[in-house]
Amino acid sequence: MNDELQHLKNLGKTSAQWLHAVGIHSANDLRRLGSVDAYRAVRARGFRASKVLMYAIEGALLDVHWNDLPPGLKAQLNVRLDEQGPANKS
Repeated sequence: MNDELQHLKNLGKTSAQWLHAVGIHSANDLRRLGSVDAYRAVRARGFRASKVLMYAIEGALLDVHWNDLPPGLKAQLNVRLDEQGPANKS
């Protein structure tokens, strides 16, 4: 299977499967939704992903390792996540 998401930096098989489960099937889908909303969608689906997934997605979109994201960018992602309130659990 040629999974476009798995070819992005930081995203492995499990991350790609979670993203597919919420309707994200390509890098373009991921760009349209953004890292915070993609992470929220994964969490809302019931997957127990940590915030590292959100950082990994952002890193994938920027083509950098998630651990190399500037602390300020991680803080901005966390603020955006907090501003939107808790994800729905279904």
